[in-house]
Formats: sequence, structure tokens, C-alpha cells
Amino acid sequence: MTEKNEDLVWHKILDTGKLPDGRVALVSVGTESFAVSNFQGQYGALTNACPHQAGPLGEGSIEKGAEGKCWLRCPWHGWDFDPITGESPGGHGDHIDTFPIEEREDGIYLGLVPEPPRPRSNSDVMAETLVNWGVKQVFGMVGHSNLGMADALRIQEEAGNLNFYGIRHEGAAAFACSGYAKLTGRPAACFTIAGPGATNLMTGLYDAKVDRAPLLALTGQVDTQVLGPGAFQEVDLISAFNDVSAFNHTVYADSKHGEIVSLALKNALLTRNPVTLVLPNEVQEMDNPDGAAGSPEGRIAAVEIAPPQEVLDDTVAKIKAAKRPILIVGHGARFHMDAIIKFAEKLDIPVLTTFKAKGLISDSHPLGCGVLGRSGTPIASWFMNECDRIIAVGASFSNHTGIAAKKPTIQIDFDPMALGKFHAVDIPMLGEIGRSFELLEEAFPEAITRSGMKEEVAERWKIWREEKTSRLDDDSGKGINAAALFASMTRQIQDDAVIAVDVGNNTYSFGRYFEASGEQSVLMSGYLGSIGFGYSASIGAWTATQEDDPKFKDRAVWAVSGDGGFGQYLGEVLTAVKYKMNITHILMHNEELGKISKEQRAAHFEVWKTDLHNPNFADYVNLCGGKGIRVTDPAKLDEAIAEARDYNGPATVEVMTDALLM
Repeated sequence: MTEKNEDLVWHKILDTGKLPDGRVALVSVGTESFAVSNFQGQYGALTNACPHQAGPLGEGSIEKGAEGKCWLRCPWHGWDFDPITGESPGGHGDHIDTFPIEEREDGIYLGLVPEPPRPRSNSDVMAETLVNWGVKQVFGMVGHSNLGMADALRIQEEAGNLNFYGIRHEGAAAFACSGYAKLTGRPAACFTIAGPGATNLMTGLYDAKVDRAPLLALTGQVDTQVLGPGAFQEVDLISAFNDVSAFNHTVYADSKHGEIVSLALKNALLTRNPVTLVLPNEVQEMDNPDGAAGSPEGRIAAVEIAPPQEVLDDTVAKIKAAKRPILIVGHGARFHMDAIIKFAEKLDIPVLTTFKAKGLISDSHPLGCGVLGRSGTPIASWFMNECDRIIAVGASFSNHTGIAAKKPTIQIDFDPMALGKFHAVDIPMLGEIGRSFELLEEAFPEAITRSGMKEEVAERWKIWREEKTSRLDDDSGKGINAAALFASMTRQIQDDAVIAVDVGNNTYSFGRYFEASGEQSVLMSGYLGSIGFGYSASIGAWTATQEDDPKFKDRAVWAVSGDGGFGQYLGEVLTAVKYKMNITHILMHNEELGKISKEQRAAHFEVWKTDLHNPNFADYVNLCGGKGIRVTDPAKLDEAIAEARDYNGPATVEVMTDALLM
């Protein structure tokens, strides 16, 4: 207790008569909390922390003890204290600090010494390092084992240096980070408590790993002194994250806190992988007034590495000799399309994309052939079958895409391990993709015209568009068909929209029927193929559109999902509403895990346990505070999608679809 009352700052904490006799209340003033009691006409104020395990005394009760005396009893383990003096029974010395309290005419006042300046902590050093490295978005949940780091993030958000988005499930935080990274190429951070909060990140982290998306996971951990015996929510997170993380470390009291965050982010950026830092509870809160924050200055080299001249010369010779070469563009080439398209136009080479690269070239471009593979178009399949040379760039050669191994292939990639990964190629060219294509284009001073090539592309598109048109009116009485839905979406969507697509029949139908402008960005869970990605990833993408980067600023954000995937993260609609995220969501509702039903039929099994019990999702979105529209008539699609598009906030168009007309 402070002796000089003139040094105190008095805070009104209760109105007169608000706290009945014999009751205790939890009162907060600034960052401190107190157990305030009214006992036999006298008020007392104690520290709101039992000395046993810091139980909240303000949530306890005043009860009679064995000898008839009343005690304030801790709600956790029953330790007793005098509600006015803070003394414990039996003279055990477990005294609770008391604070001056006065009853005045207008209420009850608590006297406190002025709060000292907040000390700089290990967490502050780490948060400052995040900002220095350009981490602008953090998605997560604040909890008991990450409070020190949470407070440091609060300071940075209040300074305008980053944004923190409180999500409803940690898995959505990881997916949001993955979506952000796939769009921008930069890491965001996901933030959780120890134990279940951290383990809930795992699926989103693996999605980022297999699709080469950089992100940082920051997780709380139990105190280092109790690691091992099996404390509450203790999990060996280093072992848990070892396979999924390119950099996976516990932060200790004597760590160089700015340096360890710098190393984590350097690994994320250069290996294009998730990284994890595990933060023991007490380490986060330790004072660190002189800790040096890290920065990327002098830590990241230029990566525009050119391929060797002899490889360039061999590549040029083989392209010159080809009669019907094609370009197959993968997701890894997404930041270099200007150079690639310039090269393709100069040499009159058709451009196909993998599914993850859908939209990197316009489906209306004279050389654009759409997506190759299971989710693709017959145009792309035709040109791969008829080509005599493949130039594959930034592509993973997944079996989903089905790039023909028997065709002579030039493969261009920035990752040496990706070159010839699944089979030998004629020329594995290692180089930064943009620089490689600049050099290739310069090696052809004269343009090459391949007679009839653009006409052939146009003819193949004509055949496919006629086929799509013929499917628009397909109706078995069980819902709207996918061709009609995505024809409408193609008409209504903005030319530069960002589209996060989920996994399932909705994905295949989107790949097949939606026609991309070439300025849109399509995000998906590619190699992992995890349902639930779409809506959560759109949240991450939306945050990128709020930044100052002109490549992303103010672009529209859309999500496409089925009812199976959306059902996994329904709570994130509340996140979108809370932060006024302008996301237009196309939801295919067919009350079935339709892709799994197809797989059961194809494998000659009975269709079993793929049916879904769903709510009216449009009503649900409306209840959450967004805009929900249900569509059962294909004639209403354009109107409904346009209305959702123009709504300033999260809007879902729930389209009742036929699971068989995909």
C-alpha cells in the first residue's frame, strides 16, 4: 500500500450501492485488475491473483470458514484470504497486497500510484522485427499463452505498422496466410496459443508448404520451467512442426530475439515455405530494453539469376527447330507473365496453363488455350497432343495436370530440385523466370509467324464454347448446372478480381467453365487439395487489397466453394463481417460431397456417407450481418451475382446446384 495518498491517482470503480454486502467483484483499471469486496460495511481492494496459481480472486466468493470467520475464497483451489486486509488464516504468510479504497458521495474510488511507462520486452523486439521485414498482416487468436506477444502486436497495430485480424478458428488463420502469400509472394503471420491453437494450424501450414507459399507461424508455449512433465496444453511443438517448417525454433530468454525472427523470415522468403517460432510464455514478457530489432538490410540478395549461356544457346536452337512448340505455364511463373507473354507473342507459341496457374493468360488472348488437365479445357489438351516441343515454366508436373512425359521438353525454373523432378527433360534450365524469358526473347531478334496457329486456337475455342453453350439449359430437376453458374460469374466479375477457389466439384467446374480475363488472380489449395481453403484464403487476399501496393490495392475479392468446404469454416463469415471485408462468395449447394460420390461410382463402390445436412446458408450469412442470397432459378443468376458484387461487405450467393451437372 502506498503511504502518501497525495501521490495516488484516484479512479472511480463502482457506483454507490452497486456491490451488495458480502460480495466480491472483479474490477479493472488500465492494465491491472483487482478483487474488490464489500464486507460488513467496509470496502477492500486486493490484487486479483491468488499466490498459489494466480487464480482470479475477483471471481471468488466470501464464505464462512470452520471457525465462523468469513474469508474471500479463491475460485480455483479454495485458498482463503481476509477480504479487507488480505491476510490468510493460520498465519501462513500468504498475504495479498491491498490498495487504498474510499467510499465517496458519488461512488467507490481506488487509489493507485501512476502507472510506469510500459517496459520494452522480448516480444517488442520480435514485433518490431516483423514490421521491419514488411509483415503487415497477422491472423490469429489471443490466449493465455501468447499474451506477451499479443501486447507487442497491439503496440504495432496502434502505431499503424500492421493489422491484426482475430479469426474464429486457427486453421482459417493459416489458410488466410497461405492465400495472402500465394497472391503477393510475401509472408503474413498466423498467431496462436500453445497446444490446440498451434496444432490447429497444421493443415494450412502444409497447404503453404506444398504450394511454396511463405508464411510465419507464431505460437505460444507453456513456461520453459514446466516443459516435459505434461503441463496444461503442453505439446512438443518443435517435433510437431519439424516436417512442415523450413525454419522451426523455440525462442529462449537468451536468444537474440531480432535475429531469430530475421532468420525465420529470410527462410520463408527464400525457400518459399512456412516457418515457425515457438514462444514460451515467460520469455515473451521478459524486459529487453536494449534488444536490437532485425531488418532485411544486407540479408537478402538479388535473385534475378540468369541461366548459363550454353543452356540458353541450346534452348534457342531447339525452339527454332520446333514446328509446333507450346508453352505450359505453372503457378511459379505468376509474377513474370509480362515477359512470358511477350515471348509467346513474338514466336507465335500457344500458351497453356496448369490449374494452379489458371487465369495467368486471358482465355480471350489469341494464343491462350486455357487450363491443361483434369480441371481443364479441350483446347489445352488438343495443343499438348499436337505439339512437337514443350516449354514448361514454373510448373510442378503434377499428375493432375498430366504433362506428357514423351514429348521433348525444355523446363525452366528457379528451383533446381524442380527441374527433371519426375522424369528426364531435354533441357533443364535453372534461372530466375523473368530474367530467363527476357534473355530468350532477346535471342530472337525477328518475330516468327506460325501459319494458321492463332486461327487454330480460335477454332478450338469456338468448338468448346459451342459445347458449353449447349450445356446451359441442362436440367434434371435437381438444381442449377455448373455451366450456367460460371457463365454468369464470367459475365459479372471484375476483370482484375482475386478469386480464392475451394476444393471439390466446384473447383473442377470453375476450371472448366469460368473464362478468365488474364488480369485476375486465382488462388487454390493445389497440391494439398484441402477443402475449407476458399473462404479463409479470400480473407487473407482481402487484407492484401487494403495495402498500398498498386498491384493489389482495391481489387475485388471473390471466393468459390462447395457446401462441404464452406461448412468447415462457417464461423469465418463473422470475421469477414467484423472487419467489413468486401468479399463476394459463390457457394454451390448440392447437399453432397459430390466429388467423393463421383470417385465412389468410378471405383464401383456404392455411394455412401457423402450426403450433407445443411442450413439455409443465405439465411446464416444474413444472421451474421452479411448479405445472403439464395438462387434456385438460373434466370436469376446474373441479378443475384451482380447484387452480391455491388454489396459493400461480405456477400454470399448460395446457388442450389445439381451434383451431377458439374
